[in-house]
Amino acid sequence: MEVLFFIKSSSVDITNYTIKDIPGSSGRLDVISRCILAALLNLKGFNNNIQIWVFLEKYGTFIFNPESFDEEVFPKNEILLTEYFVDLILNRAGQLRYSKNPLKRIKYINQDIFNTLKAYKKQKYSIYVLDESGQDFFKYIKEISSQEHIIFVIGSQTGEILKSIELIELNLPNLSLGTQSYLASSVIRLIRLNLKLLI
Repeated sequence: MEVLFFIKSSSVDITNYTIKDIPGSSGRLDVISRCILAALLNLKGFNNNIQIWVFLEKYGTFIFNPESFDEEVFPKNEILLTEYFVDLILNRAGQLRYSKNPLKRIKYINQDIFNTLKAYKKQKYSIYVLDESGQDFFKYIKEISSQEHIIFVIGSQTGEILKSIELIELNLPNLSLGTQSYLASSVIRLIRLNLKLLI
């Protein structure tokens, strides 16, 4: 099973970024960093069947694929990951501030989330949108578990993507993990847990 998590943010802005105040100076890039860690890391390292695609409205799209990283030096805490990610975003077309930045092999593309979803839909990927008002995720767990290629679209804290006309027009199934509100990183962990992808 190959699983891709798609997360989009229009709020991330690192113009005034400082490591001393990551949430306040980055437009909540810390939330994205927690999602990346939740998607990629196991107790023993990486799950190579999982990727997370980060769509930043102001900066483009970054593909976190475990095959691009050295497991031994990958930053496994939120602060370090954010610092290296900011370096990559600011210098994606030039020389990195940290010459040994462990994220330097990340693939960067200039394509928005909607066109990417359309392309994968044509390739017959199973795509699900996580939405608190959606249908019961657990009723579909058997169907989801039988799929070979899956994309989960995770909404941001503002919920702007879930309300977008472009997403609605794609007519994708909306699933909910229950009536409780979860952080995006917790949604990712719950999906991994229920699909037995936490190894």
